[in-house]
Amino acid sequence: CQRKMENTIGHLRQELSKLRTGRANVTILEGIKVDYYGTPTPLSQAATLGVPDSQTITIQPYDISILKDLEKAILASDLGLTPNNDGKIIRLNIPSLTGERRQQLVKVLKRMC
Repeated sequence: CQRKMENTIGHLRQELSKLRTGRANVTILEGIKVDYYGTPTPLSQAATLGVPDSQTITIQPYDISILKDLEKAILASDLGLTPNNDGKIIRLNIPSLTGERRQQLVKVLKRMC
């Protein structure tokens, strides 16, 4: 019973780390898969992810030719973020939390729990 509860708590922690809370964190991109030469590949295996400041995530692909595929994958995800492409790197600006967004987070947290 204790092992099952520990697994459940571990899963909940993993899911909570994917929430977009107004601070840049690369774990929110964990579930995104990009079409990399016909194979669905996790974003972290197709590009270098970085957090230069608390409001920005940078994505630098290993192969520049998949830049458009990375943008499509991010737009198709349910994150609600718009990628900014400068030809070599993609930047995701994380907006600060508003009162409305906080209420949505509470609803999502209740559903997860």
